[in-house]
Amino acid sequence: MRYRVCKSFDIESGHMLSKHPGRCRYPHGHSRRVDVIVSAETLDDHDMVCDFKALKLTLADYLDRLDHALVVNKDDPSIVHLREGGIADRVIELDEDPTTEVLARLIYERVERALSAGETLRDAEGSTYQFPSGIRLERVRVTETPSSWAEYGRE
Repeated sequence: MRYRVCKSFDIESGHMLSKHPGRCRYPHGHSRRVDVIVSAETLDDHDMVCDFKALKLTLADYLDRLDHALVVNKDDPSIVHLREGGIADRVIELDEDPTTEVLARLIYERVERALSAGETLRDAEGSTYQFPSGIRLERVRVTETPSSWAEYGRE
């Protein structure tokens, strides 16, 4: 048996899916919920799987970069206009279409790197946080609409 916890984040983000045959190829946005699920067989010294603050600190900069940004495939022909449109600092280019599945995988990979590296995280007040040994990232779920989500992670 394993303990599981979930930390959720809300972001506003836009994307364009250049490979999509319908309206999703045009710029549009979503109020996204990102759920990060981690687990452990035992609790740490504070009787937790991990401190939720550690997950928050791990993703703060990454999710801030996605928040109120437009994510696009770098091969999309309209990228030239976006670069010149005065919003280049809020355009994020990927090597693939920025589907919800892709965003879930990228966020998963960011958290997985933090867990593997054993990063020490520091908040604004100077408190430090670390992930306990034995913690495992189960999955990342990104909700795109009230009826649609994508997930990336362990089976």
